[in-house]
Amino acid sequence: MTEDQVRDLARKILNFENKSGVTSGVGQLTTFNQLGFDGVMDKPDGWYLPDNKEDAALILEVKASHVKLGEAQADELLKNIKIANAKYKKVIGVLYNGEDVRVFKNFEELKDKNNNLQNIEYYISLFKADNIDKEHIYDLTKKINDSLKSDFGITNLYHRMIFTACALVAKRYGALMVDGMNYSNFHNAVLNCLNENLAEDKQQNQKLDILTEVFGEIKMNLDVSSKNLKQQQHVKNLIKNFIGWVTEISDCINSDYWRGEDVMGIFFNEFNRYNSATDMGQVFTPEHITDFMYKLLDVNKADRVLDACCGSGGFLVKAMANMIQEAGGVMTDKAAAIKRGQLYGIEFDREIYALACANMLIHKDGKTSLEHMDARSEQAAEWIADKNISKVLMNPPYEDIYGCIDIVENVLNNVPVRTPCGFILSDKKLEKASAAQIKRILKHHRLTKIIKLPENLFPKQGVTTSIFIFEAGVPQDDSEIFACYIETDGLETVKNKGRHDVRNRWPEIENYWVDSIKKIRDDKYNTAQWIKPNEHLSYQMPEKPFEIFKEDFMKTAMDYLMFKQGIDAKAFGDKLLNAAMYSSSISRENGRVNISLSINSSDTEQQDTQDSEDD
Repeated sequence: MTEDQVRDLARKILNFENKSGVTSGVGQLTTFNQLGFDGVMDKPDGWYLPDNKEDAALILEVKASHVKLGEAQADELLKNIKIANAKYKKVIGVLYNGEDVRVFKNFEELKDKNNNLQNIEYYISLFKADNIDKEHIYDLTKKINDSLKSDFGITNLYHRMIFTACALVAKRYGALMVDGMNYSNFHNAVLNCLNENLAEDKQQNQKLDILTEVFGEIKMNLDVSSKNLKQQQHVKNLIKNFIGWVTEISDCINSDYWRGEDVMGIFFNEFNRYNSATDMGQVFTPEHITDFMYKLLDVNKADRVLDACCGSGGFLVKAMANMIQEAGGVMTDKAAAIKRGQLYGIEFDREIYALACANMLIHKDGKTSLEHMDARSEQAAEWIADKNISKVLMNPPYEDIYGCIDIVENVLNNVPVRTPCGFILSDKKLEKASAAQIKRILKHHRLTKIIKLPENLFPKQGVTTSIFIFEAGVPQDDSEIFACYIETDGLETVKNKGRHDVRNRWPEIENYWVDSIKKIRDDKYNTAQWIKPNEHLSYQMPEKPFEIFKEDFMKTAMDYLMFKQGIDAKAFGDKLLNAAMYSSSISRENGRVNISLSINSSDTEQQDTQDSEDD
């Protein structure tokens, strides 16, 4: 391409058009002087200059395709960045030849794995805050949960979660939520926003109506329609506080630096810690384990990910966050493609399905890829088979009443051959299931790895779990299964906040286990096992070695002698308790063991000696 052709292509990709509050465009003749930089006659190839000088600006330098983007070309761009810096503290410089891109944040070159030119929003987002205060998000979420429960009187856990999630959706999409609103105005603002922003998606998936239905059904004990002026003001104050907390959380979600756990993971984990398990057998997967499984199965930005028991969407949100980060950020075209067509979820429970929709809608995702259906059904089988899934991440309900193994089998039977599928199940689930069903599963699918997870991972549920990794469509035959045991994740219980990595131990632990499991070994902890599938389908905890201590031997010997002499152990014990002092000794003489017990008290002194054969 010629330089003119490259310039036109850049304008299209960057979306450089004049709009309210911004001067933008490309060209060869426009000088910085014409753009408001008095007396500067240099000519940029492209410019994005906001009226608000506190916002970020962008300067473009283009070359023909045959010109390499070397230091001389970079120096020309850096000169123009310096000119723009006279008015803008934040300047992004982009050097482009139609094939390669070099990007500068002021004068610092950014090493971007994505070598494609992106839209303007992507580059402007490079100046957004590069950290999120997790503790602050926890505090805000706790305030929200406490207020909804005690002040509003929303007693149902999932209704509190859905109420908050829908408010976050409304905030993200610009609903009018201001101080002084009464409850009716607030409720209508959220509901109208949901209906408006789901309208297009409902044409493809009518079940998204469930979200607005469930939001409309939420009941509370707070009298929000009282005619009493004092009560009306009380409600307005509660709404004001709630909107303020939601707004702060929404600002964090909008950051390009969240990775699933930074905001939504914190948000949902905080609500979930008040709940042990739902009536539908839901157990929510800790955020660090969703990230661990993502890495363990080598999920990447090209994958199509399925969670057929998606709950509130934890695995899908984590996969989306990581995949988008690998793609270059939330503003990239690839990020839009990931949200639109690479994340698939099924949820049977109506309210949990609504929660998953809200969760994904907050991230402006692919909402039409969530289905409300039974993952055991033929309908689900056909839906899964149609999606060309490449990775499965799941934590199905453990109880047999919800068809745990039926769900696993239905998923394995309907994803493409050799698809890696990771399931979190209770340790002995496969061994306790129907022998005929397990035989059928292993006839068609191969269990390759079993990773036993820390036993305190789900303390409230009282269940110990493992990750079972299958290769779909490949018979087990006699292939042995690699197994290992992650005894600890380094997390500690924090009062009123659940389990957290307060000492930052998990990253090192996670890196070790991801590397070791991929290499099929455990050099550090020596927990690796190779399991024959016809013998076991779970990690085998080693038996503790038999140990005996001197004190144990002495007690057993004494018990035996007392029994042989017909001494009443209880009466003898009472006598010892009443004694001021006692002592004992053991000695060996002429092949015999002598055991001596002396009891001393204020009014008696007695010494008994008994002999015993060595045996």
